[in-house]
Amino acid sequence: MSTGISPGIPGASYAGILFLLAGSLLFMGIITAEIFYPQGYTTANSEISDLGATRPPDSISYQPSATLFNWTMILSGLLIIGGALLLFRNKSERIFKLFPLLLGIGVLGVGIFPGNVAILHPIFALMTFISGGLSCILSWKMTKSPLKFVFVILGGMTLLFLFLQSFFIPILGDGGTERFVAYPVIIWLIGFGGFLTGKYGTPEEI
Repeated sequence: MSTGISPGIPGASYAGILFLLAGSLLFMGIITAEIFYPQGYTTANSEISDLGATRPPDSISYQPSATLFNWTMILSGLLIIGGALLLFRNKSERIFKLFPLLLGIGVLGVGIFPGNVAILHPIFALMTFISGGLSCILSWKMTKSPLKFVFVILGGMTLLFLFLQSFFIPILGDGGTERFVAYPVIIWLIGFGGFLTGKYGTPEEI
């Protein structure tokens, strides 16, 4: 009996579903946390992590935004880790698969250690952004044209805005620059997840 999974990449369709769910949860969870945040929060000047808690020493955490944001990060991180581990069942492209795993750990850490945790939060945030950008770029090995070029561009955007943030912040603000770092990775999660699900899923009879 056919399982609908490619023998070359066992579990790839299930990994794709987890990535797709994680990207969708991140996108909608951030939007929802922004909706319930008090006045004064702007996409230009407020960082995404401010939804969980602002930076010390005068950290501020608003409910229900903080709970919504932190649990969004925790659940999304677990979904990404699960998807990455499913991809690890296949021995090919192990180097690429390491970065989605690090991405999931980073996202999970951002949720467990909000912005008011001075040392750990920046470490996990940086892990998220770097591993996310590299995941986008290296995923071209598992995809086809023209989609793989879109993923490379998304990853390039993330790393460009991350490492040249001192140039972009005066133009886009702290929050705007961070969104140009984070959102391409979220878009990639949705796109790459959809690709894996569509390619390795069970064909439907019409």
